[in-house]
Amino acid sequence: QVQLVESGGGLVQPGGSLRLSCAASGRTLSSYVSYVMSWYRQAPGNQRELVASISRGGTINYADSVKGRFAISRDNAKNTAYLQMNNLKPEDTAVYYCYIWVGGDYWGQGTQVTVSS
Repeated sequence: QVQLVESGGGLVQPGGSLRLSCAASGRTLSSYVSYVMSWYRQAPGNQRELVASISRGGTINYADSVKGRFAISRDNAKNTAYLQMNNLKPEDTAVYYCYIWVGGDYWGQGTQVTVSS
């Protein structure tokens, strides 16, 4: 089994910053050392969408809506991914989920990000 534990969400004013963390654990990880770590988000009434992803080697992809404002990174030794979110906008309000595929789909529990004045 695999566990993904997210942290770092909260309430922030427009223009503010937050940093999310996602720590992966579980024996299955040792069999899939090259897994990609991704962040998704889902706002009320919307479908879940990809925000950013990063491979073990550092290949990164971003959704157009967050390019230039968000930065994804990972610490392979800690099996942890981070999402630095700057210049946050009200439309970034959503539940943010960490996701990996290691022989199956694994999602974190989600962390709420609210951008409001």
